Amino acid sequence: MREALERDLRVLSADFIRMISAVGEQVSLAGQVLLENKIDQVDDVHNMDKHVDDLELKLENECLRVIALHQPVATDLRFVAAILKSLSDLERVGDYAVHVADDARILSSEPPLKRYINLGQMISKLKTMLETVARAFTERDAAAALEAAQMDQVIDDLYEQTQRELVTYMLEDPRTITKALALLRVGRALQRIGDHVENVADRLQYWMTGERVPNDPPLEG
Repeated sequence: MREALERDLRVLSADFIRMISAVGEQVSLAGQVLLENKIDQVDDVHNMDKHVDDLELKLENECLRVIALHQPVATDLRFVAAILKSLSDLERVGDYAVHVADDARILSSEPPLKRYINLGQMISKLKTMLETVARAFTERDAAAALEAAQMDQVIDDLYEQTQRELVTYMLEDPRTITKALALLRVGRALQRIGDHVENVADRLQYWMTGERVPNDPPLEG
């Protein structure tokens, strides 16, 4: 019986890593659309989103099957619950990556308002954050999960800087409002990605340590 449970948990682990990798690829592709004007990759972001949605459904069914079939003990149940509760967060990461790519395609039709320094740094940090979450999961490393969660503060700070800069542009020249609002949407989407990845990192910490991380205000979506 334990052997069958271990086998199913290995399948869960592999598919969960695939989902993290898939949303990481979405973020990377969306970043290339924005920063490198690779408009042809917008469709790739959308196509990858369908793959992420399929993985979410597959993993949800696998988690429920493990719970119903094996009735796992506390430690294994925390593992399954960490994955199950993280699925919606990872799915939302993919959705926000689509939003970034779509707005980047609109922005590409005209000269950029400014160099996207802060947005580029946000994308780079998000990619590192997702890579660190994947490493924390595969290596059962609670310190790495904490490290990933703490990266969200850097993303929040960069978003606040971006907001201030873009508001200044709009106040000084109303002609920049349309572009500035699109860039604000991009920044907000990236900031929300950070929030959702932080949620995943927090759940991994709880799975590995049994200690709950103090909750932030709930996300709206």
